[in-house]
Amino acid sequence: MKTRTTWEGNKTFIMTNDEGKELRIDTPPARGGDGTGVSPMESVLGALAGCMGININVILRPYLDKLEKLEFETVGLRNEEPPKSFKGIEMTVHVDGDIPASRIWRAVNLSEEKYCSVAHSLKADITFKIILNGEEVEEQ
Repeated sequence: MKTRTTWEGNKTFIMTNDEGKELRIDTPPARGGDGTGVSPMESVLGALAGCMGININVILRPYLDKLEKLEFETVGLRNEEPPKSFKGIEMTVHVDGDIPASRIWRAVNLSEEKYCSVAHSLKADITFKIILNGEEVEEQ
């Protein structure tokens, strides 16, 4: 899996995946952006909810004919000091349909504990390589 993220000016970036699909990443005007995209931290919350939703949909497959609504409200609680990372995330899962609550809880727990790669990636090791003017440069 690979993406390319390109600076568009100011604090605006366009992330493009291998299939050409784009996500506009930006900050609000009060923080120097043009406000036309989602913030990086909002995109993390959206990716988490999307990942959970896909997994829950698969786990609830026997009940899909009864599922009328599956929606996520995700609130990130951030540290006050930089790097202002998430110290907690509260996710409310709105489900409508004739599905036993125990099955929904099972799907949510299985997704978070076993299947959601986004949830498991939030503390991933990150390595860096710098290409400056076309040449790789070592850290000094």
